[in-house]
Parts: sequence; C-alpha cells; structure tokens
Amino acid sequence: MTGFSFETTPRILCEDGAALKLAEFLNGMGVTRPFIVTDAGLVGAGVVRPILDALNAAGVTAAVFSDVLADPPEASVMAAVAAARDAGADGVVGLGGGSSLDTAKLVALLAGTDQALPDIYGIGLARGPRLPLVQVPTTAGTGSEVTNIAIVTTPDDQKKGVVSPLLYPDAAILDATLTTGLPPRVTAMTGVDAMVHAIEAYTSRHKKNPVSDSLAVAALKLLHANIRRVIADGSDLPARRAMLQGSLLAGMAFANAPVAAVHALAYPIGGIFHAPHGLSNALVLGPVLRFNLPAAGPLYAELAAAIGLQPDAAAFVDEIAALTAEMPMEQRLSELGVEVQHLDRLAHDAMQVQRLLINNPREVTLADARALYEEAL
Repeated sequence: MTGFSFETTPRILCEDGAALKLAEFLNGMGVTRPFIVTDAGLVGAGVVRPILDALNAAGVTAAVFSDVLADPPEASVMAAVAAARDAGADGVVGLGGGSSLDTAKLVALLAGTDQALPDIYGIGLARGPRLPLVQVPTTAGTGSEVTNIAIVTTPDDQKKGVVSPLLYPDAAILDATLTTGLPPRVTAMTGVDAMVHAIEAYTSRHKKNPVSDSLAVAALKLLHANIRRVIADGSDLPARRAMLQGSLLAGMAFANAPVAAVHALAYPIGGIFHAPHGLSNALVLGPVLRFNLPAAGPLYAELAAAIGLQPDAAAFVDEIAALTAEMPMEQRLSELGVEVQHLDRLAHDAMQVQRLLINNPREVTLADARALYEEAL
C-alpha cells in the first residue's frame, strides 16, 4: 500500500450516564427541534423516558418516532422520514440498535431533500445537505454510530445499502448503562456481529490500512475478552462498557476497510428468513473462516496472537467457532426454517452482493456460496 484515507465520526463521548447529556450536544449543533428515532421495545423498557426528561429539563422538546422495525423495510424508513418532516425537525437522534441508528441516518439525509430512497442504494449516490445527527447505541454490535452506511430491506427481501460520507454522524454517545438490560441472546448476536466486523476489516482485500488494522485488533481484543462475561452477567458494567468500545472500534475499522463474504452471505438469510443480522453473520462465520484459511491464514495467525493464542491460523478459526457455539442463540440455518431447497436462492442472492464479495480474501463462486450455506445448514 502506498497511501490510504480514513474517516470516522468526529466527536465521541464514552461515559456512563452520558445519554442524559444529549442536550449539550444538540445545543452545540444549534438543534432546537430534535427528532428521536427509536423502537417500541426501548420505549416499553423505560430506556427512552429518562432521556426525554433530561432533554425537557434542559428546555429541549423532542419528537419521538418509535416504530422502527428490525432490518428496516423501505416503508418503515420512509414513515420515519415523513414524521420528521411533519415535526419540523432540525436535527436527528438515533437511539437503539443498528436498525434505529441506520434509520436515523436516512431520516437525517432524506428529511430535507427530495431524493428517493431506491435511487441512492449503492456507493456515493446520496447528496446533501443532511440534518445534524447524533447516535446513541443501546447494543454493542453494529458500530453504526461510526460508519457511513445504512442497510435497508427492499420490498423483494433484498438487503441494500446506502453508502456515503454524508452518513457519518456528527457525534456518538456511548453509555454502557443503556446496555445492561439486554437479554443474553441479543447480547450474543450483537457481540458476534461486532467481532465479525473486526475480523473482516483486518482481512479485507481492499482498503486495508494501518489505522483500520490497529482498530480491528483493539476491537477484537476487547470483544473476545468480554463477550463471555456479559453473557454470564448482563449487569457487569465494566464488561458492557468494553463491549461498546469494541463495537465502536470495529465499526471505525470496517467503515474504512470494508467487510466481505460473511456479511454477503448473511444478508439473504436476514432478507428472506427475517433473522437478526448478528445471528445471520454468526451462522455462516465458521464456514467462511474455514473457507478463507488458504488465503487469509497469515492474517488469522496474527489475530490469534492478538487474543492470546499461539500464532496459528487454524487455532484462531477453532476458537472463534467454539466461542460462537457457546452463545445462547441458534446454531444452524435449519433452526430458522432453512431447507436444502432454499440454498440455491440464498447462493444466488449472496452473489448479488458483489460490493462485499470483492473484499473477501478468497474469491467466492456461486458453487462456493451454496457449499458454505450447506455447511451451515
């Protein structure tokens, strides 16, 4: 490599209770009518109310959209955009998991422009201006608070991404107290998702660079050292904090050194069978790592050493597979209702995600994709 570029969210606050300081961020950006994008589960769990109370105490009244759906469909995103326009929003806050954060990005982008969402799928097709945007993750997984991409489910069950520097938020607030109530299954799925981000960024065939490498290694160390702890005890605040930081660092890494075949194969699983994104990644992770061994072996050996193993590629793959097998979530595609007759469609759809497959350290053919799904079945 002779050169590289690196971009990320310009302001990050990591502090327990930091979500209650949201008004300071909004005031600093001149936002007086914030629009909070979240989901009904967080409202019902009482996560949103203290944040609204803190905003009200600071003289800021926010509108709330709480109808975000998992793997957000186009219609859900556009409903949020319409609600933001109706509210006269002059700034957007994403509060929740990856679906809420991705929806918030698109609301900030689309609420003030006349772009059609289907017209901006792809890389660099979106145009500004966008509204100020603050992201507050409540899961340690997607890293969406520091990435330039938003994933949407199309009406024909495809996962498509809007990729643009405009989607980098203005600020990210990491508050570990918001994550202590996450159930073990959600903790597991999102945690493995973050680990995949770190691994795929470190082994990406394109745009891998010293900054993304350093971040990916630091992320994987934090995530590997703490994911079992947070599964065992969800109230372990230091471990929750470490997971959030690991997710953030992994997000920074893969936003600049993009992910590859694990994600490409995961997208059709989520789109067709409506499996959570982190679970979809986890189900194909082991097969893809084993498939990539001939091409990525030296890099896997380096990652093995980073997490305290002997610098051996096979040992790294075995450890990641063993860790995933311990997680309290589905372990086979068949548990989602996937059957042999579905594999051809899954493989076909995965091959359409060439923007990610080109980053894989080993070329993936249609036959390879089908064989990988079959291994995960």
